[in-house]
Amino acid sequence: MTDPTTPSGSEPGAHFNADTPSAAASDAAHSQLSPEAQLAEAQARAAEYMDLALRSRAELDNLRKRNQAELAAAHKFAIEGFAESLLPVRDSLEMALKVDVPSVENLREGVEATLRLLASAFERHKLLAIDPLGEKFDPNRHQAISMIPSASVPANHVVSVLQKGFLINDRVLRPAMVTVSSGT
Repeated sequence: MTDPTTPSGSEPGAHFNADTPSAAASDAAHSQLSPEAQLAEAQARAAEYMDLALRSRAELDNLRKRNQAELAAAHKFAIEGFAESLLPVRDSLEMALKVDVPSVENLREGVEATLRLLASAFERHKLLAIDPLGEKFDPNRHQAISMIPSASVPANHVVSVLQKGFLINDRVLRPAMVTVSSGT
């Protein structure tokens, strides 16, 4: 009776080597070797596999260390792009302070230009404002400071926004500080 897991033409327990053209011929040559030669061959094969295992382990260790270093660098420089987009805002503010005789109109124009630069930087980095005036109160995005009666705004809706909130990639960075209607 033959074992279905044993390759045809070989005995149970014999080694099947797919690298050689004929497994049966290899088994026959192997069985003709003396026990000492078989031991030496097995030891050589074991040493080869041990070397392969050690090299694989070293390669995995190096890969792990390289990934840790890249991750540390990514954490260290994660805000580099955002910081770079804020530099024009700083430059604009410094230029405004260098004006010898500022007028109210010039200051207003400069502040508006600076605010546009800042809004552009925020938009580029997906930092979006939460301005929920008239929306239903959402405790996940809004922080209620007080409730006031209001006939014009339905109950549990935002009556006024005291401070805008901000989202960064759909995650609340700062909730909007709001006043909520208690109804009439």
